[in-house]
Amino acid sequence: MSLATFKGGIHPPDRKELSAGSKITPAAPPDRVVIPLSQHTGAPAKAAVSIGDEVKKGQVIGAQEGFVSAAVHSSVSGKVVGIGDFPLAIGRMTTCVVIENNRQETWAELKEDPDYMSLSPEAIKEKVKAAGIVGMGGAAFPTSVKLSPPKEKPINTVILNGAECEPYLTSDYRMMLERPDEIIEGLKLLMKSLGVSRGFIGIENNKPDAVAKMKEAAKGASGIEVFALEVKYPQGAEKMLIKALTGREVPPRGLPMDVGVLVQNVGTALAVYEACRYGRPLIERVVSVTGEGIKEPKNLMVKIGTLVSHLIDECGGFKNGSSKVVSGGPMMGFAIYSLDVPVTKGTSGILVMSESEVVHAEDYEPCIRCGRCIDICPMGLMPSMLSVLSEVGHYEECKEYNLWDCFECGSCAYVCPSKRPIVQFIRLAKSMTKP
Repeated sequence: MSLATFKGGIHPPDRKELSAGSKITPAAPPDRVVIPLSQHTGAPAKAAVSIGDEVKKGQVIGAQEGFVSAAVHSSVSGKVVGIGDFPLAIGRMTTCVVIENNRQETWAELKEDPDYMSLSPEAIKEKVKAAGIVGMGGAAFPTSVKLSPPKEKPINTVILNGAECEPYLTSDYRMMLERPDEIIEGLKLLMKSLGVSRGFIGIENNKPDAVAKMKEAAKGASGIEVFALEVKYPQGAEKMLIKALTGREVPPRGLPMDVGVLVQNVGTALAVYEACRYGRPLIERVVSVTGEGIKEPKNLMVKIGTLVSHLIDECGGFKNGSSKVVSGGPMMGFAIYSLDVPVTKGTSGILVMSESEVVHAEDYEPCIRCGRCIDICPMGLMPSMLSVLSEVGHYEECKEYNLWDCFECGSCAYVCPSKRPIVQFIRLAKSMTKP
């Protein structure tokens, strides 16, 4: 039987063997955490503490501002020693709360609920909202908002994204191996919150042990099915996953709810379970620290606000010949100019690349009109035209080629024989225009 997939896509080396065998281990607690008040899509949280305040682990330090926003909690107990602007991995400055860790691990009061599956849909949504949960696959969209679609767009299918198609990264893979039962419970809660009776889990077929673990955990769970997907990038993108598993096509500029689907990452489902069962807010996440340039690739459970420099030290430091550090994976991640940037709720990996793996932007050449980027674009766009128009400053004309349908997967740049920075040209055009 053929595996579920989509049209287009590429097959980069996955390099997951570097960290796939590394079990999730807690990272050593840092002396200080730098916790951004804006680490999610939407309005930044509003500071709920002041310099000099003593805070507990799990305490709200940033209150949700507006509907599309998310609360922020302290990942350690200690003293607030600063509130100011610090850089994020994407290069943007944002307000952060700096907390000095007293290492006492004193928790704020948590409300456990052993009978969590009897919670009403509204109670589930409230717990998710209070926990500050966002999409943990990278986009960091507030989960409580996703669970509140307009009445005219009812959801009938929930999909958990376990594809993890980004090369090198293995954090989702390890969660599926080590905590499959909790992920399934999280899926059940997501389904109940929306009144949905059908749940799918999509996992790329290069993770057969994860597929087996999740199928075993889902046994006897009504309406839940686990599917093996063809190994192809970007199989884990929302629209590609929906097409592969349901056959539905999200319309241009549309959202999954337009076709009755909600997509969440497996890590998000785990966070939903922990919020509903134990009352735990989202204050830590699994981060893959991997690549040819790091001495000891690992999957670490990291407190939100931990600096990247701390994780590099945790993994033995750099190898000789290390050239670039990327927040995320090699296809959609951001190269960082400083190691003093914090881990956020959306940080799935830290990739350290060697000099031999890096393509330098100054080496690119003019477009030769070969059409390879057009052939593989999963959205059916013309990346070559978008890059050429952006390069000469014709940003508004890019909109005629469906600029805003591009989700910047990087497949086009990967296959380009001229090594053109197509994604960067597209991002430039987006920054100079409005949808």
